[in-house]
Amino acid sequence: MPLAPTVRPIRSGRPSRIRRSRRGVGAALAAVLAIGLSACAPDPVSESFLSGDNTGYVAADGAIVEITVAERGEPVDFGGVTETGDELDSADLAGQVTVVNFWYAGCAPCRVEAEDLESVWQEYEGDGVSFVGVNTRDQADTAIAFAEEYGITYPSLIDVDTAQAKLAFAEATPIAATPTTLVLDKQGRVAARIIGPIDGTSILSTLVKDALAESS
Repeated sequence: MPLAPTVRPIRSGRPSRIRRSRRGVGAALAAVLAIGLSACAPDPVSESFLSGDNTGYVAADGAIVEITVAERGEPVDFGGVTETGDELDSADLAGQVTVVNFWYAGCAPCRVEAEDLESVWQEYEGDGVSFVGVNTRDQADTAIAFAEEYGITYPSLIDVDTAQAKLAFAEATPIAATPTTLVLDKQGRVAARIIGPIDGTSILSTLVKDALAESS
């Protein structure tokens, strides 16, 4: 007859075999949840949008990531409808450096950085640079009101209903914070990423200038 397992007291006063049992149950539940989530969406960004959990600004530390030409992925194919009802497709931006800013009107850091984004856009408008916003939460009328209040003259895709644009970018680079600003090179590949507000114009201006200086 096999011997009964030895029960050793632990600090909580509960037997160790009970702790092992609960750990086993916890691990099993975690595995089930992981499988379920992976089946529902390809990444946490997709999961958040598909479940409607994008309820507020996600804090970030303003991290800046530059990607060397050799390490860049494929061009990002994105598009959608702007706040004015116009169709916009990444094919229309071919050969240009493109700045893509993810935002929504209720995001306080988005309001703070709006003027700086517009300033950099004005600096490079006409020099082979495009700016595109991706509004992740608002409908067109709110986006239009925001643009009028903050003097924004570049278009924004209204992405709240489909998350089409954000999911396209999420396949190429993490988009876990709002705001996030990306600089795409002339081939449409992600060349730089700013997580959080851009904090003035100088860094974004330099990133755009560097992308412009690259050979096509």
